[in-house]
Amino acid sequence: MRPRGWHLPEKHIAFTDRAGRRTSASASLVDFGLYFLHNAQALIEAGRGPYFYIAKLESSEEAKLWDDVFSFSEEYIGIPHGTIRATVLIETLPAAFEMDEILYELRDHCAGLNAGRWDYIFSIIKNYRGRGARFVLPDRSEVTMTVPFMRAYTDLLVQTCHKRGAFAIGGMSAFIPNRRDPEVTARAIEKVSADKKREAGDGFDGTWVAHPDLIPTAQAEFDAVLGERPNQVDRQRDDVHVEARDLLDLHIGRPITAQGVRDNVSVAIRYLEAWLRGLGAVAIDNLMEDAATAEISRSQVWQWIHQDRTTQDGTPITAEYIEGLIAQVLAQATRSHGDRYDDAAEIFREVALQEEFPTFLTLGAYSRFLVDED
Repeated sequence: MRPRGWHLPEKHIAFTDRAGRRTSASASLVDFGLYFLHNAQALIEAGRGPYFYIAKLESSEEAKLWDDVFSFSEEYIGIPHGTIRATVLIETLPAAFEMDEILYELRDHCAGLNAGRWDYIFSIIKNYRGRGARFVLPDRSEVTMTVPFMRAYTDLLVQTCHKRGAFAIGGMSAFIPNRRDPEVTARAIEKVSADKKREAGDGFDGTWVAHPDLIPTAQAEFDAVLGERPNQVDRQRDDVHVEARDLLDLHIGRPITAQGVRDNVSVAIRYLEAWLRGLGAVAIDNLMEDAATAEISRSQVWQWIHQDRTTQDGTPITAEYIEGLIAQVLAQATRSHGDRYDDAAEIFREVALQEEFPTFLTLGAYSRFLVDED
């Protein structure tokens, strides 16, 4: 079960502290607490356990806070210490520099680390959005798992996990099959197969996919490397020597194209429209899009504008240029009664075109559109 990150509030539940101050509850604690209280004992009796997927960590201090929550909860309902197991998503740049420390703080509860590739790219853009041309990435489609900084990040994750006896879990390829289009399905299988072959070859112990039809593809690539072994923790990756500069080597050498800019605007608005209707992950143009990929899309647009970037054909990327693309996306959308395209476009303008950079696109949208104020 994946609780929401520490940065998110739960505005439908109020919390009053010891000083009598009333505020929104922690979304992380609400999600964890409700699930744990109602399910932990039943899961244990079924031969499983309360297993959690911890997202958005930026430091070992945040990991220690989760460990304190886990220990308190185990004691509260009377189960052995260490019953809770957690896999931590390494999906922020600060966390990539503290993998060892995160594993240490969660040592009694941590099963392993997972490479959260899309939010990781977003985190890099967010952290270095104003640092000049060196930190500007090209079209999102060009930021693959084989570019230098992504290779450094995943190699370091495998090495760190295996050094500490923890599992390293690979990331999610965005390509998805289409049961009505064999050509799309074949292309998705080819892309996912290559992605999982790379992960298994790099030493990952497992992975995840965006669609159940891709499980056999991923399993075949891992079976080819693992054979009968359940994992490859014994593979220590002593060949890996990652330094701070490797994690920050963002040079890819590819341009920003007009199509790349348009794709970012289109994906962000179409995803936000679906998100406002209650959907978390959405198939768009045969790719699985979620909040993380929408974050990449809008943050790239913001950065391109503020770093005075131009497209490959020499067109300056300005707020006016983006407004024109927003109008195109809305004009081409399949509209229906009750759709949320206008609201989605408004959110996109707020998170991509404002002078200040909102930390997360969902924060303002949640408060504005998904909370009924008394």
